[in-house]
Amino acid sequence: MNELGGYDIEDLYVGMSATYRKQLIERDVLLFADACGDRNPVHLDEQYARATPFGGRIVHGMLAASVISAAIASQLPGPGSVYLSQDLKFMRPVRLGDTVDATITVSEIITQMRRVLLRTICKVKDEVVISGQALIMATSFAAVAATARQKPADSSLPHADALENPLMSREA
Repeated sequence: MNELGGYDIEDLYVGMSATYRKQLIERDVLLFADACGDRNPVHLDEQYARATPFGGRIVHGMLAASVISAAIASQLPGPGSVYLSQDLKFMRPVRLGDTVDATITVSEIITQMRRVLLRTICKVKDEVVISGQALIMATSFAAVAATARQKPADSSLPHADALENPLMSREA
């Protein structure tokens, strides 16, 4: 683990996995609708939603998928990692009060580019509701060490200079 509590690219291996669990409640749906502006009545209006094929309100698909982001940011690779892309397939609706388990599994590692491909699965109970894959830029112990070796000893910002900006990677 790195100083941020996450895994560097050098620590990862194919098959490594983590699961993050979150119950999605009314407050989450309302805050998400306010944050993104998606006020589709299938998410907010029970009377309207009852008349749809869903038979009641459902959670925004992207809100449910955001549990994947929480798993990536907090567990694997964890703090310091950067989400580059995500492919999603929404297979079943998520309902208010459902608990979503987002499991992410390392499927490929491209060490020289600090990229990790993750298989992403969200389940409610034992039923898959979302599947896909994510591309992540991980932190790198080797890159941080190399950057630290290249900096002059009298740098005016030693702490800031020792950290590599993951968005400005020379390998990207």
